[in-house]
Amino acid sequence: MKDVMGMMKQVQAMQAKMQDLQAELERTEVEGVAGGGLVKVRLTAKGEMKGVSVDDSLLKPEEKEIVEDLILAAHNDARAKGDRLMQEKMGALTAGLPIPPGMKLPF
Repeated sequence: MKDVMGMMKQVQAMQAKMQDLQAELERTEVEGVAGGGLVKVRLTAKGEMKGVSVDDSLLKPEEKEIVEDLILAAHNDARAKGDRLMQEKMGALTAGLPIPPGMKLPF
C-alpha cells in the first residue's frame, strides 16, 4: 500500500509539472524555414502559427505556387521542431515513473 501512495504522490506532482509544461509550450516558439531561408514560419511548440516571412524576391505572380509550397514546407519544419521539443520535455518530465509500456501522456 505504501508503494501505491508514493506512486499517487508522484502522479500528482507530475500533473502539476504537466500543467506548467503545457503553459511553457504555449509560450515557446520554433521557426521553420524553407527555400534556403526565403520562407520562414513561426509556431508555438503546440502548433499555433505566430508569423510568416516571405522574402521579397519570391513575390512574383508566376511564382505563386512555389511560394505556397515553401510556406507549407516551412510550417511542417516548424511543426516537427515543436513536436520534438514537446517529446523531449515530456520525456524529462516522466523519467523515473513506472509508466506501463504503450501508455500515452498526457492522460
